Formats: sequence, C-alpha cells, structure tokens
Amino acid sequence: MADKGLELARLERALGYVFQDAGLLAAAVTHSSFANETDGGGTHNERLEFLGDAVLSLCISSELFARFPDAREGDLTRVRSQLVNAVFLADLARAIGLDDHLRLGRGEENQGGRARDVLLGDALEAVLGAVYEDGGVAPVRELVRRLFAGRWPRTLSREFRKDFKTQLQEIIQQKYRERPTYTLNASHGPEHAKLFEVCARLPDGRIFVALGPSLKRAEQEAARIALLALHATPE
Repeated sequence: MADKGLELARLERALGYVFQDAGLLAAAVTHSSFANETDGGGTHNERLEFLGDAVLSLCISSELFARFPDAREGDLTRVRSQLVNAVFLADLARAIGLDDHLRLGRGEENQGGRARDVLLGDALEAVLGAVYEDGGVAPVRELVRRLFAGRWPRTLSREFRKDFKTQLQEIIQQKYRERPTYTLNASHGPEHAKLFEVCARLPDGRIFVALGPSLKRAEQEAARIALLALHATPE
C-alpha cells in the first residue's frame, strides 16, 4: 500500500494537484481489465472517463471561446475536435508519465495496452473526471491550461489540419455510424529500433496494415493508407 501511495503522490506532482480523496485518482488509473482480474471485481475508470470527457470538452470550449472571440462556431468545433482526439490526448498523457501509472490486467498489458493511444486518452479523461469530483471545475480548468500550454493554436485557419486518424474517423462515422478500430498485431526488432505493426479495421470488414516506429505513428500510417483506399486524399 505504501508503494502504491508513493506512486500516486508522484502522479499528483506531475498533475500539480493533490487529491483530498486519493481513491479517486487510484480509480482513474485502473483499467477495467485490472478490475476484472480482481476477486469479486473492483472499481475502474470508465465512469470517471465518461465524466472527464464532458469536463474536458467544457474546458476546451471555454478556452477557445476566450482566445478567439470573433471565431465562428464551426471553426471552434473543428479545432476542439482536434484537441480532444485520442492521439493528442495520448501525447499529453505520456508527457506527464500517466502511462507508467496505469493498472492493467495481464492480458491487456501483454497486448501492448500501455502504449495504446485510445487507452491513454481515456485514462487522461478519467483523471480529469477525478479532479473534477475531488475539487470542482476550477482545478480542472487550471490543469487543462497547464497540460495544453504551448499546444493551443495561434489561429483557427485551415493550417491547423486534422491528423489521418481524425480524417478517417469522420468519413467512417458519416458513412457507417461507427468508428474504425486499431489493433496492435506485433512488434519487431530490438528495443532501440522497434517497429510496431498495426491493423486498422473498417466496419465493412476491410483491413489495412502498417508499420511505424511507435504505436501512434503506425496507427496514423494505417489510417493514411485507408484514406487512400477510400479515394479520400489525406490532407
């Protein structure tokens, strides 16, 4: 228990926020796969993720509203979707070392779950939900400002482009009302030069495989290949 407490304290320092109820932070870093392997089940982060998703959207919307007083609703919506996509959030999660603090089940761990962008993005949202539950909206706003420092767009021009995964998701959701899914097939090579093999699967059954020097890059490459196959030129 002491070690667990020390680990959570380290994460609190990275967040710049000390919890009154440390159990909320413990729940936020606990994946359902870990809880399912615990006798009788246990608390995991899905409910906090649900809450954190809404809180993050509010904080991002408020910040963009203040930064760009003359912007149109459509431009604000476009940029907000870019700032809360899984790849972007996963980068923020890694920047504070959240990946090191996740509690995963053995199966999820063995399948590379700790490196998955979606899982990391969900965990970051869960942490934001936990901060909201513990201290209200003010500390969440401050945390979001710190996390996104240096990452806010200076302009809402079209130069703020959507990444390949976001482009593909928008096309697939419009066509099928579903999202593409990404699976880590394998990793190859030594640790210092590892390549990740990722499979992107569309709702119609088509599969696109790509390699990359990181899980994120491999997913982006698979999405790019899928966009070309759909005759949608990647931006």
